[in-house]
Amino acid sequence: MSSKLIIHTDGGSRGNPGPAAIGVVVADTSGQVVKELARCIGNTTNNQAEYQAVLAAFELIQGLTASELDFYLDSELVVKQLKGEYKIKNRDLAPLFVKIHNASLSYKKVSFTHVRREFNKAADALVNQALDQQLK
Repeated sequence: MSSKLIIHTDGGSRGNPGPAAIGVVVADTSGQVVKELARCIGNTTNNQAEYQAVLAAFELIQGLTASELDFYLDSELVVKQLKGEYKIKNRDLAPLFVKIHNASLSYKKVSFTHVRREFNKAADALVNQALDQQLK
């Protein structure tokens, strides 16, 4: 296992708030996918789903050997909040931020990068797959 993991996360809800799901794709530095997750998380907002996807990624990689994590999200707001560039005004997001911050302390380096949706297709597809199955 590489000492760095590349992690794409996405969260979304249909209705905002509405039925929500998360998607996580974990790859090594060669691009080889080592873990994936698609899960419905009940009714919530898009931003809460984005945060829960990042949290789920930390849970998913437990047991993998890595000292650095590079996260890629298509939510610019969440990336800027996680990087400390924007304040978190929503009281429901603050505890999720604290959990992510605490989880990141176990790693030498954790970065959060905003990417356009077309560069986050695999995680987005997992979100839609979970929602489509739930809403059948």
